[in-house]
Amino acid sequence: MLKIYNTIARAKQEFHPIESGKVRMYVCGMTVYDYCHIGHARMMMAFDITQRWLRASGYAVTYVRNITDIDDKIIKRAVENGETIGELTRRFIAFMHEDIAALGIEPPDAEPRATDYVPQMLGLIEKLEHKGLAYQAVDGDVNFAVRKFPQYGRLSGKSLDELRAGERIAIDAAKNDPLDFVLWKHTKPGEPKEAIWPSPWGDGRPGWHIECSAMSCSLLGERFDIHGGGADLQFPHHENELAQSEGASGSTFVNYWMHNGFLNVDNEKMSKSLGNFFTIRDVLKHYDPEVLRFFLLRTHYRSPFNYSDTNLDDARNALTRLYTALKEAGMQGEAGADAGVAAPAVLAAADGATQRFVEAMNDDFNTPIAVAVLFELAGELNRSKSAEVARQLRALAGLLGLLKRDPTSFLQSAAGAAASGPDAASIEAAIAQRSAAKKARNFAEADRIRADLLAQNVVLEDSASGTVWRRA
Repeated sequence: MLKIYNTIARAKQEFHPIESGKVRMYVCGMTVYDYCHIGHARMMMAFDITQRWLRASGYAVTYVRNITDIDDKIIKRAVENGETIGELTRRFIAFMHEDIAALGIEPPDAEPRATDYVPQMLGLIEKLEHKGLAYQAVDGDVNFAVRKFPQYGRLSGKSLDELRAGERIAIDAAKNDPLDFVLWKHTKPGEPKEAIWPSPWGDGRPGWHIECSAMSCSLLGERFDIHGGGADLQFPHHENELAQSEGASGSTFVNYWMHNGFLNVDNEKMSKSLGNFFTIRDVLKHYDPEVLRFFLLRTHYRSPFNYSDTNLDDARNALTRLYTALKEAGMQGEAGADAGVAAPAVLAAADGATQRFVEAMNDDFNTPIAVAVLFELAGELNRSKSAEVARQLRALAGLLGLLKRDPTSFLQSAAGAAASGPDAASIEAAIAQRSAAKKARNFAEADRIRADLLAQNVVLEDSASGTVWRRA
């Protein structure tokens, strides 16, 4: 029996879909004004695995992941670039599709864009206004009246008073209460025409939260099974989604809320100001996409995730061991284009390895344990060279989107990547030597070490918290 950690219940719960045999799932996707970074990769991967396992378990899944293509940041970036909003968003949607396809992330069944659902958003806002849950403020914005929805705070687990004192609540004199959030934003001088729609409350554009409620309910119904996203969306975005959706419908919005954990880089929060901000494209210049996929799956989706080149190098070595086991057992060529097609037959096997794999995945999609089972099979394969074990290893790995390539091709690629520059351990050792040289005031030696690393395409960036590095 599949169990999912339900954020709103703060516990793992047995999964029972609303409609037998069918699952409706919505995930908050990208706001498209820049390249996807590794935090986005982690979120996309978490729910790629979710939908893959649900399908492998026999469910008919309708997976919706939206695109936010109107937003303050999008407008600002388009104006700065001297281009239209449409030109900006179309370009970065294409880049997003390229990046996630490289990682083997399967496309959703529907990928709605916010700008195509403005009429549905207006209808939802009108319903909330008629119920006394929304009001137009003196500045022209339409806001949700949080204190008129008694269940507000259920998802974040905080009381209204705790939320009122929270750091993330902006003070706005036009609101009846600082907790109230915007449903419809009035047009401001100088905004491009593309960002303006007519409404009963005057020209403007939708707020971010109402976008997801309108898109999810339009495509999946007013109540559906799973809603997912990053932990940073739990409050305020998902809390607000829940309030406005249930306020409008008068019934439960979502049965299971899923959130993937936060991501750090070398044990610090990823930030451009710290010089530790990496796009998916940055990483794929130096690492095979399957290595990054494997790396992401080695940590449970709800656990904090620490990104570092050292860990990526280790992931490459580990994935190499799996492919080496397949190659030495005589398994050549690519796996089937869609290993999930054979999922029922794969999972019906009564052997211990398959059962342990199934138990791991049914325990809130525990990919680290599932990956450990793959290494058990690789060990057995190294001893037996059994074609049956090789097929089993490849079939189970295929359910995670792994080991689908020709082993020789992957191993040649991995060997070339490993030889293209110093490994992470060597780089860290050089940084330590440079730090010691600086403490000894031997600045010439410190500069020599920096220059030597740069010649090997390794860039050092110093900050108050220490030195970080990246491959150029």
